[in-house]
Amino acid sequence: MDDVKEKYLAQIAAAGTESALEEVRLAAVGKKGEVSLKMRELGKMSPEERQTAGPALNALKDAINEALAARKAALADAALEARLAGEWLDVTLPGRSRGAALGTIHPISQVWEEVTAIFADMGFTVAEGPQIETDWYNFDALNIPDHHPARGEMDTFYMHRAEGDDRPPHVLRTHTSPVQIRSMQDKGAPIRIICPGRVYRADYDQTHTPMFHQVEGLVIDRDTSMANLKWVLEEFFSAFFGRSVKTRFRASHFPFTEPSAEVDIQCSFEGGTVKVGEGDGWLEVLGSGMVHPHVLRSGGVDPDEWQGFAFGMGIDRIAMLKYGIPDLRAFFDSDLRWLRHYGFSPLQVPTLYGGV
Repeated sequence: MDDVKEKYLAQIAAAGTESALEEVRLAAVGKKGEVSLKMRELGKMSPEERQTAGPALNALKDAINEALAARKAALADAALEARLAGEWLDVTLPGRSRGAALGTIHPISQVWEEVTAIFADMGFTVAEGPQIETDWYNFDALNIPDHHPARGEMDTFYMHRAEGDDRPPHVLRTHTSPVQIRSMQDKGAPIRIICPGRVYRADYDQTHTPMFHQVEGLVIDRDTSMANLKWVLEEFFSAFFGRSVKTRFRASHFPFTEPSAEVDIQCSFEGGTVKVGEGDGWLEVLGSGMVHPHVLRSGGVDPDEWQGFAFGMGIDRIAMLKYGIPDLRAFFDSDLRWLRHYGFSPLQVPTLYGGV
């Protein structure tokens, strides 16, 4: 027993890898190992011999297993030390800057959230609708007659229909006003909503793109007036631009409102830049008015009991005004330099108390 013990303890001490140590374990205490075979011979011994050989074999097996466990732990410690030496890092060094690798929030997305936050504080909820609309929702329900220029194929993207398809014509919506009709049909009156979203018109230059973003507002109640409309818009622009902004209403005509008004905001023009909220100049930013009775009836609202106002403005345009972006087409160029310059931090969430 002593000779066997010394032999295997020496082999265990000499094992330089875990695989070599495993070979020693199998040779000694494995299923067909030398110690295991000796323990099987206990059944052939007399009771007196078993009383002597049994404890000796168990002690031998325990000694070998303990040596194996100790050597395995020593090899693991050595491997860890070697790994730590090879992967050494000075944790006191400053970390690498990740600023250049981080993405940014697009100005349109940022302004969309700013507009939503401001109107939400005034009690407006956000309503959404499909971007592909029927001719009825996009034009007829909004009191836009057949001969109106907006219904021409030069201005509107019509969906192609196969020959024999008798379904009503569909268009890429030219404004988010159809959402107003759908919301009135769904919720009735009173109602107070904004409808931000993408819209499409066949136009492309420095201040127009075939796809752009618009937000419209709708308030329906029993005693709503143009005075309420003016207050809402002045409160919005003052919160959006961070200063008191005066507005000017000019009589206009839109098929879906009566009376209608175009709204200008106070500004100055200095050195090729526009500064909102100061000076004696005026800049047109949106259209508005009291909702036409035909539109109310299209939404299932009785114009004899309810009245309201609506307004609509381009999200892209007010983003250009606020952040000094000169060309609308740059919004969609995917130029990383432009995005890094005008983009916003993902953690810069617009709130009224935190700033918009």
